[in-house]
Amino acid sequence: IKRSPSSARFVLDSYRRFITMYADVVMQVGREAFEHALQAIKDKNNYKYDSQLSVADLKSLCQQFIGIYEGLTKASFPQDPTEQLYSAINAVFRSWSNPRAVKYRQMYHITGLIGTAVNIQAMVFGNLDERSATGVAFSRSPSDGENYFFGEYLINAQGEDVVAGIRTPQQIGAELSRRWAKDHGVTEADRVANFPSMEESMPDNYRMLCDIRQRLEQHYRDMQDIEFTVEGGRLWMLQCRNAKRTIRAAVKCAVDMVREGLISKEDAVLRIDPVQVDHLLHKSFNPKAKIVSIAKGLAASPGAAVGQIVFTADDAQTWKAAGKKVIMVRTETSPEDLAGMAAAEGILTVRGGMTSHAAVVARGMGKTCVSGCGSIAINNAKKTMVVEGVHKVYKEGDWISINGTLGLVIDGQVPLVPVSYTHLRAHETPEHLVCRLLLEKKKKCHDTNTKITS
Repeated sequence: IKRSPSSARFVLDSYRRFITMYADVVMQVGREAFEHALQAIKDKNNYKYDSQLSVADLKSLCQQFIGIYEGLTKASFPQDPTEQLYSAINAVFRSWSNPRAVKYRQMYHITGLIGTAVNIQAMVFGNLDERSATGVAFSRSPSDGENYFFGEYLINAQGEDVVAGIRTPQQIGAELSRRWAKDHGVTEADRVANFPSMEESMPDNYRMLCDIRQRLEQHYRDMQDIEFTVEGGRLWMLQCRNAKRTIRAAVKCAVDMVREGLISKEDAVLRIDPVQVDHLLHKSFNPKAKIVSIAKGLAASPGAAVGQIVFTADDAQTWKAAGKKVIMVRTETSPEDLAGMAAAEGILTVRGGMTSHAAVVARGMGKTCVSGCGSIAINNAKKTMVVEGVHKVYKEGDWISINGTLGLVIDGQVPLVPVSYTHLRAHETPEHLVCRLLLEKKKKCHDTNTKITS
């Protein structure tokens, strides 16, 4: 800060983030106390976003964070970079054996590995200034497999802001941005001024990102999940991997890539995970039922879910073990919530976009998810939630339903009906044919097993 006073905000913002992450990941004391202190400053000054914090606010916040750290850990915050680095390395190695990592490997049948590895990389900062940003994108839609560039970004932010859903992000493409604005009642003038797409606010970087999207798909011959940062106007690629997707997106993508000459028909069949076929059999809401929609969020993962409200991952597992169906309601989800997400019928979050942790994990699990439902306020201490404009306090155990296809939150229990097999033939396409054959094969196997059991 002494060398460059104009960088004071960036330095202090990065420092408060580092203290929080170090306390959470290395010292394992959680981040809740830090989040409460941050929210208190925002509430006091009537700020909506972290980026509105002034230099004075951040300086005060860093001092508070140091005090919180020392109170929770009974130790001083380390100032030696070498000590910080080696403690972080050890934390990554230690994470291999933590419960959520073990649960993840069990869920996805990852076996035969002896441990994890650590990469040390230089940092790029999406929170440097207003010419900086961070984002997550998919080379195709992970919800339905359609071939368009799907992604979200945040200006003057770091990666955890997008993935954890701390702020509801903006669309990278102009057309999707206009569609988002229409769905959320945002005027075009307001959208352009406050929620511009990356295509509009950073056109050169957007074009470069589109080119990289094409190159990555051609190279890996599969839908890609991409993370990127723009630092001071320069685009940096952080990582890519084969994207988690719904079963319908998997079928659509596989069929299209055969047509495009990227993969063979044999490869396309192997791309369909047999476990995901079960997701096609999930029930839907009875179209004749009367519903009372109380809130609208983002249609993060399609489907219909009905359950009793719980507010923690531990409660979701406990209630599921007792034979109850639950909807896990969270401000945002994190990897620690994985087991709870698996136990829940559906997930509802206050924050987060279509590429948030909740949305990505729910799609991979085949779970219904509505994210970014900002009209909901949660009181974790009392285990209650209220909805803007609704004169009712929802308590733990109350019944709600969520529509992940439309992004709706509905009061009470909406009746569910079995999935229809016949509707696929009405507008048969290659991907519908694959879905129908998979459904019929699954049903035939189920009927055979039932007869054998009888």
